[in-house]
Amino acid sequence: MKRLALLLACLALPVSAADPAKDAAPPAINLDIGTPPVVITKHALAQRKSRLVRFYEAGEIGLGSDGLIHLREEAKFKLVKQQIAEKLIDAENVERKTLVFAIADGNGQREAQPRVWEMMRERWHQQWESGWWLRDANGKWTKKP
Repeated sequence: MKRLALLLACLALPVSAADPAKDAAPPAINLDIGTPPVVITKHALAQRKSRLVRFYEAGEIGLGSDGLIHLREEAKFKLVKQQIAEKLIDAENVERKTLVFAIADGNGQREAQPRVWEMMRERWHQQWESGWWLRDANGKWTKKP
């Protein structure tokens, strides 16, 4: 009888307003997940990098704070070279966005794309070679030390 009274008393207590799902840490994201879409996209990015390196080293294109690749000084380009650079940049940026989606999807967390994007943006910044150009959020270009 005492147990029943204790059980009823516990059930009558107010439920905490805290939502355990909100308090829990977000699920971990594996940036190196090996799903086929991620592997294919990383392979495409790796192949294109060999063609982009000459533009990176010449300081003609750089990495923006948004994680995308941008032309630095369009006025210095001859038209044909600018068209080549723009085509490579466009393909690169599409693949970067595709990679973020593929990683989020591969982790079963499509809604986590903004978080995956931020993590990848940080990774790309860290992997950027010394002497290559970086653009901050205000549009100012600096060489990575």
